[in-house]
Amino acid sequence: MSQFWRPGSERPRPCLLDDEEGGVLFYATPPSSSSYGHSNLERQKQRLPVYKYRNAILYLVEKHATTIIVGETGSGKTTQIPQYLKEAGWAEGGRVIACTQPRRLAVQSVATRVAEEMGVKVGEEVGYTIRFEDRTDQGITKIKFLTDGVLLREMMDDPLLTKYSVIMIDEAHERSLSTDMLLGLLKKIQRRRPELRLIISSATIEAKSMSNFFRTRKRNDEHVIDENGPSKEPSILSVEGKGFPVEIHYVEEAVSNYLQAAVETVLLIHEKEPTGQDDIDASVKLLTEEARDNPNRFSGLLVLPFTLDFHVQNRVWFMLWIVEKIR
Repeated sequence: MSQFWRPGSERPRPCLLDDEEGGVLFYATPPSSSSYGHSNLERQKQRLPVYKYRNAILYLVEKHATTIIVGETGSGKTTQIPQYLKEAGWAEGGRVIACTQPRRLAVQSVATRVAEEMGVKVGEEVGYTIRFEDRTDQGITKIKFLTDGVLLREMMDDPLLTKYSVIMIDEAHERSLSTDMLLGLLKKIQRRRPELRLIISSATIEAKSMSNFFRTRKRNDEHVIDENGPSKEPSILSVEGKGFPVEIHYVEEAVSNYLQAAVETVLLIHEKEPTGQDDIDASVKLLTEEARDNPNRFSGLLVLPFTLDFHVQNRVWFMLWIVEKIR
């Protein structure tokens, strides 16, 4: 496995490519030689589309104050980029890498996944902070996942967010009130902390508009490069997602109205093909029958389809466990 490029070290020597979005030059490593069929985590990580852009991402973060990554869903940007940054040295010297998510559930699930991939427990090197719950350890946590709102509240105690070396705003296209406020404040913080790196990632964000927002230099200074710090010109990198096979079916005879034929095909698929709800109902039925036929083995098992609101469902399960000892 090739080494990560640590900040300040000699530049690697992979091939040089052109970015079609804005003409940004970046370095990319060749695709992994790993073959399909390997089930361990390391092989899975190497098969993610973002893996071959590892050095490209590290190069752009090193050279640019703001990096905009447009990565399709399933590319691995959310789980892999914080790990690349940590192994590149951005979490050394007591610094922390932050990655924001718009929802609490996403914060918890992503932190759990990243901790699993790194072989650590949640709350140690990888932690998260959401409202009313802080699973981080000061001085030990290197990668921290949190919601946009939590990061805004941290600014009240530390307006310049001095403990963070890189802040990654994930799913920026959702444009919640907290996200918009956060982007505006981070732009101001960069003026006071030029060393702070921002990564804006999304699957569907308008990269050029976001780049224009973070472009702080005057037009006359566009080609002036500060040798002592990162470029203020935001960089843009596109990462493709996973490809899935698509089956094409043709009609046996020509149709006079293509639109009507397409509508009828959709209705036919809806009528004939099973839905996810059918699978859920079948699973509930089979589990209920199994629990009824084997009461000694599966005592206390109550099968409930997940149809309620997440928080309501949790309260129902909690009360059933406390009162009836039902799992």
